[in-house]
Amino acid sequence: MPFCQNCGSAVDGRFCAKCGAPVAAVSGAPPGSSTIPPSGSSASGLSDNLAGALAYIPILGIIFLLVEPYNRNKTVRFHAFQGLFLLGVSIVVHIGMSAVVALMWGMLFIMPLINLAFVGLWLYLMYQTYQGRKIALPIIGPLAEKQA
Repeated sequence: MPFCQNCGSAVDGRFCAKCGAPVAAVSGAPPGSSTIPPSGSSASGLSDNLAGALAYIPILGIIFLLVEPYNRNKTVRFHAFQGLFLLGVSIVVHIGMSAVVALMWGMLFIMPLINLAFVGLWLYLMYQTYQGRKIALPIIGPLAEKQA
């Protein structure tokens, strides 16, 4: 428990209850230490690599584009936009293949393979981003780079 540097009483918050003076170190750290997060991480503790990898999950990608520390980070924005564009391509391909499959019942086994390929691509991009590598997909990568 920290103590007030002004009057010496125990403090259970940011200010001393006895004299009202602000307390520098509430977390039990020594008075001269800083609580700045390490480089490459944001205030919430997520590194850029982890935030970029999580941005490929569509709902989290939208959240990362709206939440304050991440919507200014170019790397996280790139991965969020690339993930959302990949989702859009996946939906368009799914609709197109559904129309083709409706016409030709013999191609019914192709739809699960295409869905599996998109899931595999998503997982690959998430893993590579977490490892610190930036992979831009051929068509949607430059579009995501412009948006970021």
